[in-house]
Amino acid sequence: MSDRRRVLQSNLKLAKTTWGTLSRTALHALKELTERHGLSIASGDLQRLDGRWYVTNAGLLGLAQRNHCSGVRVQLVREFCESTSYRWVFKATVYKSQRSRGFVGYGDADPSNVSPLVRGAEMRVAETRAVNRALRKAYGIGLCSVEELGWSPRIAKPVPSKQHDPIPTGNNGHHNGEHRLRDRLCLLIRQHKLDASLVKAYAADYCGTAVLKEAKRDLVEAFVNDLAERATKDRAALLCHLNSYSTSQEATT
Repeated sequence: MSDRRRVLQSNLKLAKTTWGTLSRTALHALKELTERHGLSIASGDLQRLDGRWYVTNAGLLGLAQRNHCSGVRVQLVREFCESTSYRWVFKATVYKSQRSRGFVGYGDADPSNVSPLVRGAEMRVAETRAVNRALRKAYGIGLCSVEELGWSPRIAKPVPSKQHDPIPTGNNGHHNGEHRLRDRLCLLIRQHKLDASLVKAYAADYCGTAVLKEAKRDLVEAFVNDLAERATKDRAALLCHLNSYSTSQEATT
């Protein structure tokens, strides 16, 4: 059995396990990406978000390596950069061979189009986006890459009026609310088979505190609601996001 055939069988199996039953169109696209480019879900080359396939930076770099890419040149486009506002623009040129004239891609990033989790790293995000676009052009990848996606702030849903009922005197009402949130969070972790320590790290980051127990109740409640929505809509993307906290935890140990 050829390597591409093995990768395809692995992709089909993992896609069903991770995202459930997919449409014929989605499966056909997955087959094309596998047979033509050798992209692997197991290796993190592909992600599926909101019903669409996205290639990753790791997948594009692996594709370039398999095709013996000659090199990538990255340049800062200074006239479009503003360091005081954290806006950066890069130009990347991919050379598929030593005789290649190069495939050019641009990438930009600023606080308005990156996740709050990577604030302060806009320069690196812009560089990655430029490289991704150039690689996609060079190797004929029509899919957008995950790293090129912008950031749309989630609009908070209005709180039902019944939640604004007067809180009973004493501390029982406050503590009962905290217990209910904690129980719901534990249930979500068990239900979706999440790593509790990574969820706590994500929650603390979400609430802007060093540890979760220091967060205000309304922020914790917003986090639990957001976690439930993400786990239901796209568990794979949530797991990928949670795994980013494992690196930060190792760095602090």
